[in-house]
Amino acid sequence: MEPAYLQTYQSGVLAERIADSQRWLAKCTLCPRLCKVDRLADEKGHCRTGRQAVMASYGPHFGEETPLVGSHGSGTIFFAHCNLFCTFCQNYDISHEGRGMPVSASDLAAVMIALQEQGCHNINFVTPTHVLAQILESLPLAIERGLRIPLVYNCGGYERVTALKLLAGIVDIYMPDFKFWDEEPARVFCDAPDYAERARQALREMHRQVGDLQLNEKGMARRGLLVRHLVMPGGLAGTRGVLRFIAKEVSPNTYVNVMDQYRPCGQAVGRSDIGRPITSAEYEEALRIAREEGLERLDQRNYGRRLLW
Repeated sequence: MEPAYLQTYQSGVLAERIADSQRWLAKCTLCPRLCKVDRLADEKGHCRTGRQAVMASYGPHFGEETPLVGSHGSGTIFFAHCNLFCTFCQNYDISHEGRGMPVSASDLAAVMIALQEQGCHNINFVTPTHVLAQILESLPLAIERGLRIPLVYNCGGYERVTALKLLAGIVDIYMPDFKFWDEEPARVFCDAPDYAERARQALREMHRQVGDLQLNEKGMARRGLLVRHLVMPGGLAGTRGVLRFIAKEVSPNTYVNVMDQYRPCGQAVGRSDIGRPITSAEYEEALRIAREEGLERLDQRNYGRRLLW
């Protein structure tokens, strides 16, 4: 299965999507914040990113989900800044403080090729929502230099469906978070009370584009949807609602990573509500909920280990 973007490039559709996304940048409405600033003129809105993407780091990553990592790692490109700014972000220095360097389309294409040449199984764009247009702009340059591995859109779940439609036939693997089911935690921790509704709409659209996660004969992801859900202290993530929605309204065959690695970072340190790691009991409850709701394709790194406890 060759990456979707090759045909989209050859047909001329990719060029049209690039042009469309550039027009959006002139009055930016790429994410639900709807800042409407002129990013082509280097104006900056909520995401604090102007004309150029800011890249924090890149390299093979072996801590991602099993179908992405394989023997040579997932080729991650971490972008600085964000459209969500969770107070507890574990990459706080990147997302909130903006650690990184501006990169041109040519620079970004060169990084993709370097990761492919290192043997990475995919190109994994981490926090790409606010730099969607810059990613699209770089793709023809990478394709012309020989890019041939799947593209992963690794996002926070706070998306606009109209923007996601620019990626149809381009992104091979969507990997969104679904962070919160209820309005109040999303408002308190992300200043995004509409988060859950945006995430629901986004997951439906992502699944419409790519379907359930498909693996090759070596167990590597080639196309499809993979959803992450981070278990929060005190049930603040609304795990039952999130997992029920995925099973009932997206697909019971969705590949889900129920994540156990929450720890207080950034502004979460010292808080009474989220200033502690989750307990084993909280995580076990989340796994029970996943099974009760009919989800069976759970990432085995956490799931298998916890079953031994």
